[in-house]
Amino acid sequence: MPLRIRPKQQCRWDLVSLGEVMLRFDPGDRRISSTRSFDVYEGGGEYNVARGLKRCFGLDTAIVTAFVDNPVGRLLQDLLYQAGVDQTLVRWVESDSVGRAARNGLNFAERGFGVRAAVACSDRGHTAISQLQRGEIDWDHIFGELGVRWFHTGGIFCALSQTTPDVAREAMESARRHGTVVSYDLNYRESLWKALGGRKQAQAINRSLAPLVDVMLGNEEDFSAALGFEVPGMKHLCDIDVQAFRGMIERVVQEFPFGVVATTLRKATTATRNDWGAICWSDGIFYEATYRENLEIFDRIGGGDSFSSGLIYGFLTGQDPQWAVECGAAHGALAMTTPGDTSMASLKEVLQVMNGIGCRIDR
Repeated sequence: MPLRIRPKQQCRWDLVSLGEVMLRFDPGDRRISSTRSFDVYEGGGEYNVARGLKRCFGLDTAIVTAFVDNPVGRLLQDLLYQAGVDQTLVRWVESDSVGRAARNGLNFAERGFGVRAAVACSDRGHTAISQLQRGEIDWDHIFGELGVRWFHTGGIFCALSQTTPDVAREAMESARRHGTVVSYDLNYRESLWKALGGRKQAQAINRSLAPLVDVMLGNEEDFSAALGFEVPGMKHLCDIDVQAFRGMIERVVQEFPFGVVATTLRKATTATRNDWGAICWSDGIFYEATYRENLEIFDRIGGGDSFSSGLIYGFLTGQDPQWAVECGAAHGALAMTTPGDTSMASLKEVLQVMNGIGCRIDR
C-alpha cells in the first residue's frame, strides 16, 4: 500500500526520532588503546537520521532523547545546536555529580583501515534515555496537536533497557493514531541484546513491534538476527546473493504489512574498500540503487543511517521509490567519506552522485 504522508502545513516537524544520542570519541588514524587525543562528535542510530534530514536535506526535525544536566550533557546539546535538530523534546535529568543515578552515553570508535576492521567500544550503561518509561512522554500532544509527518525509531533504542520497548510501542501506536508514517531500523547490536535475552529476545520484541511499522529498514544481517528471516545460501555477510535476498524480503512482506522495506547491501573487501548498494520494496515492486564496487571508505559508521535519511527524504518530498533508494544510497556513500557518525554532505553533492557526475575538483 502506498505511504500516506501528512501535508507539511499540518505539521510542526517533518520527522521526529526517538533514540539515544552519545558522545563519540574518535582517535583518528590511531587506536583507542594507545592514542593520547580524540576528536568528539555526537551520534546515535535514530538521531543520525534526524540530523541528516536537517543538515543535508533542510527538513524540520526533532529528537526525543534524554541527557544528564552536566558538562557532558551540555556538550551534546551544543553539538545538537550545530546540527540544527530541534531540542524542544529533549528531557534533562538532574546530575548527582558521579553518575550513579544516570549518565550520558559515550562511544569510542575506530574507523579501521585495510585489513583492520572498524572497532566500537561503547560506555552507555544506565544512561538517562535508557531509563525512560511508558507514560512519561505525551505522544498524543506531539503527533496530534503539534503534528509530525514521519516518526523514526529502531532496534538500538529498544535494546537499551527493559523499559524502552514499551516506550517505542507507545510512541508508534500514537503515531499511527494520528496518521504519522512510522519507520523502524532493526539495527541489531549483539552487545546491547546480550544482557537482555540475546537474539531470541531481540526477535521477540522486534516481531511484536513490526505490525506497527510502515517502513522497515535494515541490512542483510538485521533481517536475520532481529526478525528471524534467513537468506538462503548466505553463510557469511560477504556472500550476498541479491536474488536470494529479494526472496527473503518477499517472505517478510507476506508476514508483516509493511508499505516499504529497504535495505543496504554491503560487501566489505577491506575496512576502506566496500561494495555498496541498496534495495527498496514498495507496493510489490523491487527498486535497486546503482551498485558501487570498491567504494572508498573513510569512516563507515553511520552509512546505513544516512541511507535511511536519504530514502525518507525521497518519500517526504513526493519522489518515486526508485529516486528515493538512489538518494539513500548516494547519501550513505557520501557520509562514509567524512569522519563521525553523521553526514557532512550537501544536497547538491547527493544529486551529483545520483547523476553520476565525476570527482573533479569543484572550484
